[in-house]
Amino acid sequence: MIATITKPEAPSDDKRWKIVQATMRRNGYSRNALIETLHTVQNSFGYLDEPALRYVAASLRVPLSNVYGVATFYHLFTLKPQGEHTCVLCTGTACYIKGTPELLQHVEERYGIRDGETTEDGKVSLLTARCIGACSMAPAVVFDGEMEGEVTQEQLDEQVEAWMAS
Repeated sequence: MIATITKPEAPSDDKRWKIVQATMRRNGYSRNALIETLHTVQNSFGYLDEPALRYVAASLRVPLSNVYGVATFYHLFTLKPQGEHTCVLCTGTACYIKGTPELLQHVEERYGIRDGETTEDGKVSLLTARCIGACSMAPAVVFDGEMEGEVTQEQLDEQVEAWMAS
């Protein structure tokens, strides 16, 4: 008797799941395709929700705890919808020493958001990263994928205010 492996059903009939399925199929539904598959889900849907994590785990035959562990370990993955714009503050040693804690406190006081949160209007998400590799330019901030160095509170406000006004 030949056992057949049935593929789990996608969480919805959204056509974007076909893109995710293509990534998994291209990699032979290998466990080694986990990070690439999670990137595809996030690029397609904007974030990784629980149904997506369960679907990927079942499809690649990886324990859900492993999928969740990978999704929470890498700072590029997010488990909640993000705002239209993202502000990522580096918390590496050099950035921390040169002012990241003060920048974080400033954003919390001025805009009412903490690390991992989004403004009420959905315009700006604040995130932190362990290190973005720009130590010589500390404190470094990534505004919508563009790295800026030696960022001051004034520069941070200028960018966030511009986003909020758009």
